[in-house]
Amino acid sequence: MNLNKKQRITILVGLLIISASLIVWLGYGGEIFTKSEVMIEKHDELLGTSYKEWAPEFVLGLDYTLAFIFLIITIVLTTLFLLKNKSHRDLNE
Repeated sequence: MNLNKKQRITILVGLLIISASLIVWLGYGGEIFTKSEVMIEKHDELLGTSYKEWAPEFVLGLDYTLAFIFLIITIVLTTLFLLKNKSHRDLNE
């Protein structure tokens, strides 16, 4: 498969965006499922006890990351197809 310069750039940009999304996912802790709340443990100084409480915090999961990667792959493949057809039309004229 011969790729022109615009197609190579499109593939490179797509791979960079996918790599960046995986790095962001790892930065959030590499969780499998996305979470909107996390459980934290608090310590009561007065009574000397500790208790657990839910705190609102977004944790990116692999589910949203894979959906984003699928979207990027779809956009890149569509762009490659459009650039391929465009280059063939230019060659035929």
